[in-house]
Amino acid sequence: MSRIENHIILGDLEKGKEVEITVDGKKISAQEGEPILSALLAAGIKVQNISAKKHEPRGYFCGIGRCTNCVMTVNGDPNVRTCITPVEAGMVVETQDGLGKWEESK
Repeated sequence: MSRIENHIILGDLEKGKEVEITVDGKKISAQEGEPILSALLAAGIKVQNISAKKHEPRGYFCGIGRCTNCVMTVNGDPNVRTCITPVEAGMVVETQDGLGKWEESK
């Protein structure tokens, strides 16, 4: 799949160093600095969270950080907008169920 190369808010995205992130327990390839959502879409992952009210899958919608369709739990922090959050090597990204929960160790 292709990657996002130009983002309406973030501008032109330069190709970053290839790194690994873990998504729902599965390691995927990503480019450091690209939006997490870009790496997910390139890996064929279209669902980022489960809606709180109807318990239905939600995914990419606005892509500019204004809605909450792409929120996921990242490194234990819930409600991270993956469309504008850059990839860092070793990130742990999880599909969020509803409003998400903070890790108790924080």
